Amino acid sequence: MANSDVFTVENLGECKIANPIRYSLVSGDALAGYVTDEQRIMYDVARVAGAEPRSFTTGELLELAGPREKVFFPAQHVHAGIVTCGGLCPGLNDVIRAIVRCLWHQYGVRRISGIPFGYNGLLPEFNHTPIDLNPDEVDDIHKIGGTILGTSRGGGERTAELVDAIERMNINMLFTIGGDGTQKGALALASEIEQRKLKAAIIGVPKTIDNDLQFIQRSFGFETAVGKATEAVVSAHGEAHSAVYGVGLVKVMGRESGFIAAHTALASHEANFCLIPEVAFDLEGKNGLFQYLHDRLRRRNHAVIIVAEGAGQEHLSASGASDASGNKRLGDIGVYLKQRIVEHFDSLNVNVNLKYIDPSYTIRSAEAAPTDAVYCSRLGNNAVHAAMAGKTKTLIGLVNNHFVHLPIPVAVASRNYVDPESSLWRDVVEATQQPVVMKN
Repeated sequence: MANSDVFTVENLGECKIANPIRYSLVSGDALAGYVTDEQRIMYDVARVAGAEPRSFTTGELLELAGPREKVFFPAQHVHAGIVTCGGLCPGLNDVIRAIVRCLWHQYGVRRISGIPFGYNGLLPEFNHTPIDLNPDEVDDIHKIGGTILGTSRGGGERTAELVDAIERMNINMLFTIGGDGTQKGALALASEIEQRKLKAAIIGVPKTIDNDLQFIQRSFGFETAVGKATEAVVSAHGEAHSAVYGVGLVKVMGRESGFIAAHTALASHEANFCLIPEVAFDLEGKNGLFQYLHDRLRRRNHAVIIVAEGAGQEHLSASGASDASGNKRLGDIGVYLKQRIVEHFDSLNVNVNLKYIDPSYTIRSAEAAPTDAVYCSRLGNNAVHAAMAGKTKTLIGLVNNHFVHLPIPVAVASRNYVDPESSLWRDVVEATQQPVVMKN
């Protein structure tokens, strides 16, 4: 790697306090054990056969997450805060529950505050009262969708005021559950805390239903989203297959990255076209979507299209506006495609029976699927272990099937996108049998 310190994790100081969790100090004794800072993995495991072996610096390897033998914070001095920001995502309550229960039962922390409605909950003018959290309060919250803390967009840019509130509340451990914007805000908070010479850990749990955070193998809620989106595609296929020239059109989430659309196409086995932001397409012309759709209808009498919300924006008039999180406001590609498809076939005196489904908010507010629930529990536990060990400016992520500490600056430096030359997209093209290129 160009930067030999890219994966170096920051610490608040030396850990001198014995961990109250009594794990094994040795390996091979069939007992659960501690993790050391020296236990690391490679990020890029691809190698060329016959190439010369190479060594790695510590900063080029990812630090494994998990409980340390020594911790930085004494439990009786900890006041932990938890905040959920941005859009809803399946699994938010599961993460909150795991953090609270691990702090309380494993470490003996008794002061845990839920920050209401995102970063705005720390700003005085919103007058939100922190929520006291304990195992009884969170015991059943994993059975419902959404977040018991509430959420909002924006506020994260008001760094000095947020740190004023953190200092005023004597919070010395803040868990930020959110996506790219949330974690950028968390990084700014940690830097301001450092400048003020405060000892407070900022630990992020990456939440992005689009699965678009760099270096993160899988973000929580993604598998639930694919499962729910697949149900919508199956319904769309049933409608389309039961009509003359039936077209099922399903819009799924994916502002800049088409992972949900791609995985849904593979999971459903019913899609004939998958449109994502990373692959441009034309509508008109001999190589445009409309021509290939017409060919499909003539051959098979029905078709199903999956479109990610950020796909095809070049066909829409951009407003140039942004939401409170700084995200560009997108045109509605689903409604646009629905209208354009009907208009195109009307111009040919061809009657299509189009059914449009947008399950976005149903998916966002859903209860987490079992695989996501397991993942959220493990993310929450490892976030607590990291904070108690004095890690800061750090995300908990899954890389190469290992839970690791990932520096926030690395994770937010760029987004993760579907590579049109990747095996994933090749598999989607093969599954849908759509053209590799739909450009004139």
